[in-house]
Amino acid sequence: MSNNQAKTIEAKKDEFRTYLEKSGVVDNLTRVLASLYEENDKPQSALDFIKKNLNTPDEFDPETLKNDFLKLKDENDKLRKIIDEQKKELDEYKKNDAN
Repeated sequence: MSNNQAKTIEAKKDEFRTYLEKSGVVDNLTRVLASLYEENDKPQSALDFIKKNLNTPDEFDPETLKNDFLKLKDENDKLRKIIDEQKKELDEYKKNDAN
């Protein structure tokens, strides 16, 4: 690798590091990792601890969101069927009125 390539790579790393710092990512990660470090009883999953403490709402739970999505999808499907049935009924009324 040439000296210019190494400088370009290093410049890109610095640019990315600056981006992470300006957007607050570094501060948030540092806060969460410090919190994990200070835990007396270390959690079984450090990754789960980080996910739960990384400025996400307390009620954020991927499994709950997935279940909510599936329930809403089912409800949406049912309502679409009702709408389709009512459209058919309306078409029938219109046909009967036309005759």
